[in-house]
Amino acid sequence: MHSTSTIQLSKSALMHNLRFIQSLIGDGVIFSSVVKGNAYGHGIEKIVPILESCQVTSFAVFSSYEAVRVKNALKGNQTIIIFGYIPDEDLNWVVENEIECYISDSQRAAKLVNASIETNKKAIVHIDLETGMNRTGLNQYDLQKAISVLKQNKENFHIRGICTHFAGAESISNHVRVQNQFALFKELVAYLGSEGIVPDILHAASSAAAITYPETRLDMVRIGILQYGFWPSQETFIHYIHDKSNKQDPLRRILRWKSKTMDVKTVKQGEFIGYGNFFQANKDMKIAIIPIGYYDGYSRSLSNQGKVLINNQRVSVIGMVNMNMIICDITKLPNADIGDEVVMIGKQGKNELSVASFSELSNLVNYELLTRLPHTINRIQIK
Repeated sequence: MHSTSTIQLSKSALMHNLRFIQSLIGDGVIFSSVVKGNAYGHGIEKIVPILESCQVTSFAVFSSYEAVRVKNALKGNQTIIIFGYIPDEDLNWVVENEIECYISDSQRAAKLVNASIETNKKAIVHIDLETGMNRTGLNQYDLQKAISVLKQNKENFHIRGICTHFAGAESISNHVRVQNQFALFKELVAYLGSEGIVPDILHAASSAAAITYPETRLDMVRIGILQYGFWPSQETFIHYIHDKSNKQDPLRRILRWKSKTMDVKTVKQGEFIGYGNFFQANKDMKIAIIPIGYYDGYSRSLSNQGKVLINNQRVSVIGMVNMNMIICDITKLPNADIGDEVVMIGKQGKNELSVASFSELSNLVNYELLTRLPHTINRIQIK
């Protein structure tokens, strides 16, 4: 059976983006592909094999649940790093399968000792430092306790990395805060070194920092949104192109979301369309019903605002976005019929609907809109 819409994933566009990222960071920096949030809505099970075929060797996720999905999607033995949540009952699996994970609190450090003993394997860990975001990470008090655990149980740990995360590298308004974080990070790394804790690698930069603060690339970068063809913010894009002679976007979107018209009908002037009195026809109209709605990630805030592409033309969403349907004004498309392709995100002919324009209409950032695309939508690889 087929879902009511399809997400197409372009391998050639992804390869293009990976080449751009590699040219940006250079050969000496590890590229870790962030595939949390169902690979930013692109689908872990679909995108990970494509990334693996493009010689990506490191994958980063938020939780042990996502780590399982990535591991099952891989053919090889690539690195998997868990940034965030691991239930206690999953710690043995993480250590047994040599999944790398963050130590963000001293309790996890202690629990990983037990997991190492029970599995007879070292826990491969990254020491996550709190440097000013005040979210996860070892603050200076908790860091002392974690250091104690690490030093007393050296045989149970492989210190793979020391890391931190910046609080808003995508905006110039956070410039001072990011600079202060990076300065503190370097101080804490030196302090850990004085305590005999020396990692294989240091890492701090995500997509935004890798673009805006090149000095933070260190030994590894954690790249999410950029690999999928989107900029962390407009500011980040402007920062990148400001000294370039070519001002065109070097990235390519890999995602295209499409459906088909399920019904076409006419409505007389003065009649209401859809629920309530949200939209009244101001003329005789031809409308198309599309089988996607807020259940599919098409926000209700796009009611009377959204656009789709049909027959190579941009047409308006009218009336209220329903759970499973939207209605479009196709009055200017006399040849439109049932079964015509409808594009919600991506290109059709010479026209394109970007996630950015989509987001502006619905007050959603790229990240939120993409990750709201449900797992149930069929995803397929194209060239």
